[in-house]
Amino acid sequence: MGHKTKKEVTEKTPDVLEKESENQNAPGDEDIMLKLQEKEKEAADNYDKYVRAVAELENYRKRAAREKADSIKFGNENIIKDILPLVDSMERALQHADSYGYSDAFKKGLKLLQDQLLGCLGKHGVQQIECVDKTFDPNIHEAVFQVDSGAHEDNKVAEELEKGYRLHERLLRPAKVSIFKRPKKEEDSKE
Repeated sequence: MGHKTKKEVTEKTPDVLEKESENQNAPGDEDIMLKLQEKEKEAADNYDKYVRAVAELENYRKRAAREKADSIKFGNENIIKDILPLVDSMERALQHADSYGYSDAFKKGLKLLQDQLLGCLGKHGVQQIECVDKTFDPNIHEAVFQVDSGAHEDNKVAEELEKGYRLHERLLRPAKVSIFKRPKKEEDSKE
């Protein structure tokens, strides 16, 4: 009987299977291991690229949301800068109203108009920068000239020549100021 039954062919012992696999795959094992290592490295590289792409997308979303919020918050910056000279003109008109003999009703009306305009600007996040008797800060002040004074500290704001403004935390216009400076004689005598 030259024919083997199905049972005999399919039931091979583990020893026979191992010998057969050694004979068939012995020269190719190294190739398979190299290919497996290459594929594992490729899979790791692809996973790294995926993680980076996800992180980059998340950063883009955050940046886009922040830019959108900033454009809403500061979108009216240019028009506010154009309105500030009007506020300055009202301030000067109020200062000079007394010297030209305008009526009290006119001065009150002008003051009301100024207050309304400043209130409207304030609703949109505009704040005046307080300067007088503060220490000079080059980030928010622009020194126009110095005033010699022995009675005041160095770099204190003496006078506000033009008001400065902020839009939320961003500087719209620095305040133009004069600052106190001690005379040279006093500085030399202290040393």
